[in-house]
Amino acid sequence: MSNQGLAELITYLRANAPTSTTPADMRAWFVSMMRVTPPPAEARLEPSACDVPASWITPPGVDPGRVLLYLHGGGYIIGSPETHLETIFRLAQASGARALAVDYRLAPEHAWPACREDAVAAYRWLLAQGVAPSRVAIAGDSAGGGLTLSTLLALRDAGLPLPACAAFLSPWVDFTLSGPSSKTNGAQDPLVDPSNLALMAGAVLQGNDPAKSSPLFAELGGLPPLFVQVGTAEVLLDDSHRLVDRVKAAGGEAVLDAWQHMIHGFQAFPTFLPEAIGATARAGEFLRSKLA
Repeated sequence: MSNQGLAELITYLRANAPTSTTPADMRAWFVSMMRVTPPPAEARLEPSACDVPASWITPPGVDPGRVLLYLHGGGYIIGSPETHLETIFRLAQASGARALAVDYRLAPEHAWPACREDAVAAYRWLLAQGVAPSRVAIAGDSAGGGLTLSTLLALRDAGLPLPACAAFLSPWVDFTLSGPSSKTNGAQDPLVDPSNLALMAGAVLQGNDPAKSSPLFAELGGLPPLFVQVGTAEVLLDDSHRLVDRVKAAGGEAVLDAWQHMIHGFQAFPTFLPEAIGATARAGEFLRSKLA
C-alpha cells in the first residue's frame, strides 16, 4: 500500500471538505474536488440518442459491440458522467467495452425511484438498439453501486433479459445505515460522514421507506455474476460484505475484492493512489471475462 499517497489523499479531502449542504453548493464542490485527477485527452463525452440523458465514452481499441452501462456516484444528489469521466474511461478501457454513462435525475429535485427509472430506460434502449444482453455489463460507484443493484432487481422483476455481469465500486446499498462499519469507520473515512448519509437518504427517499427502498434487503436470487470492490476503512464496508453474503446465500455468484486501508471512493483518485488504477483494472478484468 502507498502509505504516503493515502495520507496525502486524506489530507486533501479533509482540506477540501464541503462547507455547505445545499444541493447547488454540494454539486459545485464536487466538481471542483474531482478536478484533482483530470481525464486523459482522449477521454470525452459523446452524445447518444438514448431515451434518457446519457453519453458515450469510447476508449481507443475497445470492442464497440460491448457496452458498459455506468451509473455514477454522488449520494443520488451530486455527480454526473462528467465528474466521473476519468474513472469511467479507465474502467471501460479495462473492460474492453465502450461506456454509456447515464446522467440520471438527481434528488432532491427528483425523489426515489426516478434515478432507477432512468437507468432501466437506458438499458431498455440498449436492447432496442440490438445490443445483446450478453454483451452488456452494468457498473456504478457509491450511490451508483446501489443504483446498479436496484436496476438489476427492477430488470429481473420485469422479466427482461439480464446483462452479463455487474461491478460495484464502494457501493451504498443500505439506506438504513445499519452496517456496523457506519459507526466504527467514521473517523478514518474522510469522504463519507455517516450523519450526512442519513441526511442524503432523507433527501433521496422523501417519505419512501428506507428498508423497503434498500436493494440490500430485497430477494437477491437470479442475478448475473457480481464483482464488489471496497476499501476496508470505508464507512460503507459492511454494505459490500452483506451484499456478497446475501447474493451467495441466494445461490448467486459474487466476488468480494477488499483493499486494505483504502477509503470510500479510492478508485477515483489515481493522482494519489496507484491502487486506484489497480482496482479499476481488476474490476475491468472481471467484466471482460464475463462479456460475450
